[in-house]
Amino acid sequence: MDAAPLTFLVLMALVLALGIGLALAAHAAERRRREALFALASRLGLRFDASRDPGLAARYAYLKALAKGENRYFFNSLAGRHRGEEVLVSDYHYEITTTNSKGHRQTHHHYLSVFALSLPKAFPELTIAKEGFMSKIAQSLGYEDIDFESHEFSRSFCVRSRDKKFAYDVCNARMIDYLLGNKDLSIEIDRDTLALVFPSKLKLERAESDLARLLEIRARLPHYLFA
Repeated sequence: MDAAPLTFLVLMALVLALGIGLALAAHAAERRRREALFALASRLGLRFDASRDPGLAARYAYLKALAKGENRYFFNSLAGRHRGEEVLVSDYHYEITTTNSKGHRQTHHHYLSVFALSLPKAFPELTIAKEGFMSKIAQSLGYEDIDFESHEFSRSFCVRSRDKKFAYDVCNARMIDYLLGNKDLSIEIDRDTLALVFPSKLKLERAESDLARLLEIRARLPHYLFA
């Protein structure tokens, strides 16, 4: 056999072996991650379900952060009662398919982490997110955000709700003070759900502390809202 074809075959075998090795390593890493999430759920007294759950995604589809794309599902979900509240902590997937100028379709997979808490009463939609370029575009199209006496808070966060009084009730002095110390948070309240959404899969080293932040936000909602 000529040297060139032999070299090509060796290179192909090496590429194939490398691909298989990377796939096995990724599978093992995902298995270890699931095991760590299961251990976290056990420690927090929550149920763990690694399976894909499109039904749960449909249930929370009214949340703007979870209403994008297709093939939506929760997976690696921790759920149950924790510190007196019904909570859900989970990975979330959706995909968007695009077509280029040559007609070739490509599917892009996106992953989020969701921390949700059930409220004892339904509320109008409210979003609190970091002020940024997209919020500036929304304002230019007529989607005005709500301003507050705290100029630092108004510069840092974009707050939107059809019910301004509710927005002011939620963004009280104690809440504003907390959010100014946690500017990475994106909060959504709608119906009976309070949710934090982050633009990546669950980070094991932060999952418990982010759940604690969700509970802290719940604690800073005024009691009279639930009367």
